[in-house]
Formats: sequence, C-alpha cells, structure tokens
Amino acid sequence: MKPTLVIMVKEPHPGRVKTRLGRDIGLTASAWWFRHQVAGLLRRIEDPRWETVLAVAPDVEGMTSRVWPEHLPRVPQGSGNLGDRMARVFRTMPKGPVCIIGADIPGITRARVGEAFKALGNHDAVFGPAPDGGYWLVGLKRQRPVPPRLFEGVRWSTDTALADSAATMKGLSIAHVATLQDVDTLADLKSLSR
Repeated sequence: MKPTLVIMVKEPHPGRVKTRLGRDIGLTASAWWFRHQVAGLLRRIEDPRWETVLAVAPDVEGMTSRVWPEHLPRVPQGSGNLGDRMARVFRTMPKGPVCIIGADIPGITRARVGEAFKALGNHDAVFGPAPDGGYWLVGLKRQRPVPPRLFEGVRWSTDTALADSAATMKGLSIAHVATLQDVDTLADLKSLSR
C-alpha cells in the first residue's frame, strides 16, 4: 500500500499564519510569504511514490479554499492544539505509513520525504529534527496501534518539542532523518538566504 504524506496548512490570512514572522516583517508580508512558500513546497514534493494530502485549517474554509491546488485531497485538521490535530491525522488516514510535515520549511524536497519513508522500513516512527528543538516531520509506520497518549503534554514551540513528542511513543523504535530549518522569524529567513 502507498504511504501518505500529510501537509499541515492554514489559510494564509494576515494575523492567522506566521505571526512571529509577522512581528518582524508585517502580518501581510508574512502571510504572503507563507502562501508562496506552500505553493513552491507542493510543486516540489508531489510524487507518485506517496499520496499527498492537505490537512487544512480552519476546517470549513480550508475544505473549500481556492488557495490550494484542487487536485489534492483535503481533510480538516479539527480542534485542539497541534498535537491533538496531528494525532487525529495519524488515526484517520488510510492504512500504511504516514508522515506529517509542516508547510514552512523551505528545505523539504522529495528526497528528504523519501528518506523519512525509507526510515519507516526499519523503525516504527521517524522525526525530521529542526535546529530549535522542534521538528519538520513526524512519521509512523502504523503497523501497531497509534499510541493512545500520542503528543499529550508536548511543550510546543519550545526546545523540548521533539523530546516531549518522542516520550509519548513509548516502546516504538524511532529514527531521525536530516535536520532542516523552519521559518519563524526574520533571522530564520536571513539564515536561509545565506
């Protein structure tokens, strides 16, 4: 069965996406950056080796949005914090391996996604770390039930987000793939352009 790649996206409205970046460059500019970053990401990573699905927010607007390509299937993210929403994705996708990525990481390529799915051949879970202690990718092989407390108690947007997330996967073998930089601030944008 084909693995599934899920991309977490929000409607690119000023003040609703990339607000930390917006404090540095303005909310309209940060929303514009996010919209164009996602468009480029989607062009780069669609691949016949996996199904590409968008997990959209807000739920109703995201399901009917004209911002994202019409040919890609969509699921609503639903309510709760990031962990609640990602755990729901892992529990509701069709059988087989699933990787979830953020949409604000310019370094994601087909090769990077391919490495993550390959790592799930020998492991139950995979993370793509970010330099700030978070991660750009999380995946589960899903040959066992999804852990019941997956992502509970994770301190999101801190330097312990990856460690906290891994701690909710007791008994699973975990692989790590390449570290990639996400974009939260103007300094992040500048470091990518170097």
